[in-house]
Amino acid sequence: MKLWPNIRESVLVKEAATVVSGNVLAQVISLLAYLVLTRIFSPSDYALFNIFYSYIEVLVILSTCKYELAVIVAQNEHESTAILRFTLRMNAWVSLLLLTIAATLYLTGALPGDFSSLGAIVLLIPPMVFFSGTSRVYSALFNRLHQYRLIATCETTNATIGSLLKAFLGLMGLKQAGLPLGAVLGQAATNMFYRLRLRRLPLPHPSHSEQFVAARKHRNFPLFVASKDFINSLSSSLPFLWLALYFDRVDVGLFGLAFTIVFRPVNLINNACERVLYARTAESVRGRQSIVATIRRFLLVVNAIAVPTAIVGWFVAEPLFTFLFGNRWIGCGIYVQALLPWIVLSLSSTSLMFISNIFSTQRIEFGFYLVLLALRIAAIAVGIHAGNFLLAIRLYATAGALVAASLLVWYLWQVKRYERSLTS
Repeated sequence: MKLWPNIRESVLVKEAATVVSGNVLAQVISLLAYLVLTRIFSPSDYALFNIFYSYIEVLVILSTCKYELAVIVAQNEHESTAILRFTLRMNAWVSLLLLTIAATLYLTGALPGDFSSLGAIVLLIPPMVFFSGTSRVYSALFNRLHQYRLIATCETTNATIGSLLKAFLGLMGLKQAGLPLGAVLGQAATNMFYRLRLRRLPLPHPSHSEQFVAARKHRNFPLFVASKDFINSLSSSLPFLWLALYFDRVDVGLFGLAFTIVFRPVNLINNACERVLYARTAESVRGRQSIVATIRRFLLVVNAIAVPTAIVGWFVAEPLFTFLFGNRWIGCGIYVQALLPWIVLSLSSTSLMFISNIFSTQRIEFGFYLVLLALRIAAIAVGIHAGNFLLAIRLYATAGALVAASLLVWYLWQVKRYERSLTS
């Protein structure tokens, strides 16, 4: 039995649509769950959950070092399995180390900064990192196997079980711990579903030395890809990791809900557009064909939808959020307004991130994210110095918008340079 089946290019769009449909369903379930969860949990509870999840987003990158992406591009099934097992083992050891550190700090009462506000919830960080890391590795394997329906099912399972458990735990009186514990249990259920399917695969058994050789061969993933993602995740988490130390937890919770609700559909659109554009553009570049018409058409369509929607959203955000989520969430609309310019620019620039991969300019792109981190640190610092949470968020969003606009210009310059090379 051949483990890695070939796939015809004619079915790529269909398979991408399968993954996107799973993402859509999972996001719809999560968004609908907020209509219930925001009436069970308070903004303060959500602030704690946002702090908790911010650490997960950063630490899971360290636990896998983005080696899961190497599983997809490995030369053969033996090398791919070697990287798979190496990454799973590394994720387990990092998670165990995190558990040791978290338990020691909690039991000795030495939790620093945001960790002190989490209390016993800090003990849920290591298992969440472990289950999230292993799920990402398994998802990469099944992505290589083109089992997109399974991936879509797992994403939907995670959203459904996680939402149901959060609601149940909240109704049972676990207010502060309900959201993070529900997230851990939902991710664990997804992880088990992947493992059950994994047992049916006739995977090779590479030795430890072969695993290290494969990891060394693909060391660019921890060196460059993981570094970029770490910087990006860290800068994105700054409002929850830093501002929560100086401002009321309710403000952090209100911003957290606004950020989550508006960026979930944005990320969904970006991922879907990137999949389609990446495949089409890469194929055109390999064939030395023009790509400018495709890029221009995409930008026109996206902005024709995004700009009017953002204008309407500016006026209806506050009453709409209050109507959907209840009176305790009054104030969310102000943060939505602050995020809107960044959202519009992000829809265009983030969907074109593949440009740097096609033209091998990832190192320059990494520099943009370093600048973004510096600008966001400055924005948060100014807000803290002024004692103004809203000012910090507005400056933070402005930094995101400026870098998104700069990236967009840079991506388009690369497209223009490529078009010139076609006529030279």
